Amino acid sequence: MRPILLQGHERSITQIKYNREGDLLFSVAKDTVTNVWYSVNGERLGTYNGHTGAVWCVDCDWDTKNVLTGSADNSCRLWDCQTGKQLALLETNSAVRTCGFDFSGNIIMFSTDKQMGYQCFLNFFDLRDPQQIEDNQPYLSLPCNDHKITSAVWGPLGEFVIAGHENGEFNQFSAKDGEIIKKAKDHTKQINDIQTSVDLTMFISASKDNTAKLFDSASLDHIKTFKTERPVNSAAISPDMDHVVMGGGQEAMEVTTTSTRIGKFEARFFHAAYEEEFGRVKGHFGPINCVAFHPDGKSYSSGGEDGYTRIHYFDSQYFDFELEA
Repeated sequence: MRPILLQGHERSITQIKYNREGDLLFSVAKDTVTNVWYSVNGERLGTYNGHTGAVWCVDCDWDTKNVLTGSADNSCRLWDCQTGKQLALLETNSAVRTCGFDFSGNIIMFSTDKQMGYQCFLNFFDLRDPQQIEDNQPYLSLPCNDHKITSAVWGPLGEFVIAGHENGEFNQFSAKDGEIIKKAKDHTKQINDIQTSVDLTMFISASKDNTAKLFDSASLDHIKTFKTERPVNSAAISPDMDHVVMGGGQEAMEVTTTSTRIGKFEARFFHAAYEEEFGRVKGHFGPINCVAFHPDGKSYSSGGEDGYTRIHYFDSQYFDFELEA
């Protein structure tokens, strides 16, 4: 399984995201650049330039028309995917940590950090109303007083947003009136990443408490737990196999004090039903910050603290593999 190495960032990768067809891969890092790549051969298609701080999050709508990025320069920007032109600039008071298009691509949400005396907010904009963008007035802005949002995704049908907080709890925020629909707290430490399954019925959360957990999107029922001995930075659900992939490693600041052998910077594959690990993929020099499955399930990508993104195409044995219970 030889990886395709994507070198387009000078600082560590913060998030990678495939579009719905999987022909494009978006990567953002702490170096202000948003890159888009052809996932089939790793050729760089182009960049989206404009941010002046670390870019924390990226998302692409269902028909790959627009790209959304959120950055530590206190802005969330909307781009034309094809031309790289900036379509909208939404200024905030603090860094934008998470962002996402809903299923229709009409409504965007993004959350801001609790810093410099400002609250953490979850903001909703309707792109069909240009006035909202022009006045920088979201139709819904929800303050999160207690614990800031560290990761968030849209739930099924764009009805609510599932947000993970720094204290390990989940909230479902309604996109219509901002009410909290459901709460759950199954993690003991910060949630680093949330990713949904293809049909949005389930999501997997990666946490600093050394576990990744599988949940039902609608009821927030806890389904499975995948345990490791390191903080999990990211986890993804395979679209066509009962597999999950996890990436982690210890904190970036602790890396220099341990050898690469102890660091455990591999991507780890678990069986989603049996909660059992069945494979590891080495490669990154430093912790893995994000992982993503290709929508066809034939490959996956990982982005690391080393600034590289690796696309791995699975060997044929992977698809014949059966875990014996």
